[in-house]
Amino acid sequence: MLDIRKLREDPEGVLARLRRRDPDLDLSTLLSLEEERRGLLHRVEELRRQRKQGSQKVALLRAQGEEGKAQQLISSLKGVSEELKELEGRLSQLEGELEAELLKLPNLPHDSVPSGPKEEKLLLRAWGEPQKFDFPPKHHVELGRDLGLLDFQRAAKVAGARFPMYTGLGAMLELALVCWMFQLHVRQHGYIPVLPPILANRTSYLVSGQLPKFEDELYHCEKDDLFLNPTAESLLVNLHRDEVLAEEELPLRYVAYTPCFRREAGTYGEEQRGLIRLHQFNKVELFHFTTPERSYQDLEALVGHAERVLQELGLHYRVMLLTSQDLAQQSAKTVDIEVWLPGQGRYYEVSSCSNCEEYQARRGNIRFRPAGGGKPRFVHTLNGSGVATSRLFAAILEQNQTPAGTVVLPERLAELLGERELS
Repeated sequence: MLDIRKLREDPEGVLARLRRRDPDLDLSTLLSLEEERRGLLHRVEELRRQRKQGSQKVALLRAQGEEGKAQQLISSLKGVSEELKELEGRLSQLEGELEAELLKLPNLPHDSVPSGPKEEKLLLRAWGEPQKFDFPPKHHVELGRDLGLLDFQRAAKVAGARFPMYTGLGAMLELALVCWMFQLHVRQHGYIPVLPPILANRTSYLVSGQLPKFEDELYHCEKDDLFLNPTAESLLVNLHRDEVLAEEELPLRYVAYTPCFRREAGTYGEEQRGLIRLHQFNKVELFHFTTPERSYQDLEALVGHAERVLQELGLHYRVMLLTSQDLAQQSAKTVDIEVWLPGQGRYYEVSSCSNCEEYQARRGNIRFRPAGGGKPRFVHTLNGSGVATSRLFAAILEQNQTPAGTVVLPERLAELLGERELS
């Protein structure tokens, strides 16, 4: 959530920054509500002052034995009390409407984020080179079917379209990836391991930024008013909700594994085949609580931790800086890691690393006490996939396929599975 003080002090400046994300964004309703609230608050404070002074005068008149005058004053104060009650009700209503408008607003993009549409994202660097095959590379759907690793037909029979089913060595490979990535981030990068619930309450998703705007994209258990998590970010950001941390504790870095559920998985087309856009997928998530002074340094570290996964597996990928119009609601800056899928001749995002600055911390009242003293300040929160297994699985198959239709596993995975080649 944005700081309302920034909107009061510089509405035009805030609007200009927000319109880098959405050229049609309009603050007129919010600013109108804020103007009415400020005028009403001034009147409410004046009436409260009148009532307090009147009550004091009544007490004084009674002490002086002038009950008649006291009763006259009490009668005149009834009008003040009635108006005050009415205006306080409207003020409470206004504050609720104002908060609702604030919750709709996205985060302000960082100055280093380029303005523009999704298609204009910037290449920061690449690792490795795309494989050059002397045969037409297969799509992972074909490889997974032929090798008995994936069964989308039975998955559709059990659950519906865009749900995965891993079978045989495919199931073993999926579990091996999850366990290996989880341990990599704990042992090599020093993350605190967490296995959180996969359901969370409405407040948790309000803090993370999915609610209220994206409720239709979440799977909702109406009877219990609980939501299935679309990403463990939604869960981890709430670990320190309503807490004041010590600066000496920061940064706090957590890694979690969860299955993730997304009702809206994109439009139909080539991107919908196989493991690319799913309603359910597995993901290892990285999350940081840190100070404003070091949050962009920590973002670079976070991206590096996610990159390490692909480097260990010898997979070609590129790192992209997203533009202002492609940022998630809560993000101030996002760097994507995109893995190469030769069977489709294109890159797909396998990790999205974001600095949300204090946007989520304001919603969750997550603060830290400065080491040098002073008032508590809001932390900065960062999140990133470390990584999602579905597209990683697809890249492993497609980048390591052979002319015979088999897949030679990267050395790291061969060690874990006890199998060098999937055939």
